[in-house]
Amino acid sequence: MIALASDHGGFELKESVKKHLQERGLEFKDFGTYDLNSCDYPDFGAQAARAVADGQCEKGIVICTTGIGISIVANKIKGIRCALCSEASTARLTREHNDANVLAMGGGFVGPVLANEIVDTFLDTPFSGLEKHSRRISKISELEK
Repeated sequence: MIALASDHGGFELKESVKKHLQERGLEFKDFGTYDLNSCDYPDFGAQAARAVADGQCEKGIVICTTGIGISIVANKIKGIRCALCSEASTARLTREHNDANVLAMGGGFVGPVLANEIVDTFLDTPFSGLEKHSRRISKISELEK
């Protein structure tokens, strides 16, 4: 299950991502927002991140206009490693190296075709499991204590 969230600035891209996930046969839970009315990204990004952190969802995708604000919010939740990606290479590397569990994108900067490529790369790339990467993730986790 994939957790999804956006504010008004990421709403249209989130709706496009939802369609893509449906086409792939992947389950998701949409934590909002549900329209284009102005709203606050922390209200929705935190809900999606908590769903990933507590194991309700395996991964998350959060979207605001730039992707910056909502990624900051997601990373405030213990256990979340959210990466802002605007192309597929960083999506692949953050999964391989950081075992990122939430993807952030900027709806004002990433179009739907590119977003689908980023989403697919993020969801389909496994963590490398290399000792050096595991060690670094452990150090990140220690910072949360």
